[in-house]
Amino acid sequence: MATVFDFNNKTVVVIGGTSGINRSIAESFAAAGARVAVASRSQDKVDDTVTALESAGAQTAMGIAFDVRDAMAVAEGFAAIQEAYGEIDVLVSGAAGNFPALAADMSVNAFKTVIDIDLMGTIHVMKAAYPHLKRPGASIINISAPQSYLPYEGQAHVCAAKAGVDQITRTLSMEWGLEGIRVNSVVPGFIDGTEGAKRLAPSPEVLKGLTRSIPLGRLGACEDVANACLFLSSDQASYISGTVLAVDGALYQRGSGSTGEMMGHMLRAASASKK
Repeated sequence: MATVFDFNNKTVVVIGGTSGINRSIAESFAAAGARVAVASRSQDKVDDTVTALESAGAQTAMGIAFDVRDAMAVAEGFAAIQEAYGEIDVLVSGAAGNFPALAADMSVNAFKTVIDIDLMGTIHVMKAAYPHLKRPGASIINISAPQSYLPYEGQAHVCAAKAGVDQITRTLSMEWGLEGIRVNSVVPGFIDGTEGAKRLAPSPEVLKGLTRSIPLGRLGACEDVANACLFLSSDQASYISGTVLAVDGALYQRGSGSTGEMMGHMLRAASASKK
């Protein structure tokens, strides 16, 4: 993909950057000439992604394996990135966990798992990165979800977690804006080829109906989200901060709609079949 953005000599860190949308974001920054560091729990995925980033055109690439739920491990990871690359120009925080479950059927520990990954993981990343961010000029992007502002049946845990993530975005845009650090959230729509899209559209018929519900008439591509991140981290977006940007083909203007209702019906039917 040709890019109009130049991140040569910039350091970009993508947390959760070894799969799906986040990997595409990391690869897009690599294609724009950045030094790119990725982190996720799997060392094998980290190693594979570093190789791909080098092939994509990264000035240089590195990876670290850690779990965002472990604040100490996250802090040590950022210290290693700073030692290798210096101050951070762009941080994309994208680690997330999700599974569909009705609140009445979900254990407290299951609920807590998503809170720990999505919400606590975000604040662990923010706090660990803070000492290493470029001042002024750093850009932070939290990868959020429509559940942050739209209620979905079967997603009480994610709704709670992602609402917190967006409030962290808004709050830090004010607290850290005084130091010239911008903080925004990006909300992906239904992105083709991702696990989320496969879960919500398990058959061609469901996929066709889902596509019809999107005003722009197509599923998104990972590159659509990556392009939004490139823009928000560029000089062209130097006065944008505290924004929650949906990259969704206008789908979420309809609310959770039939998608949320469908998930609730499926989960209730599955729960009834177990009784």
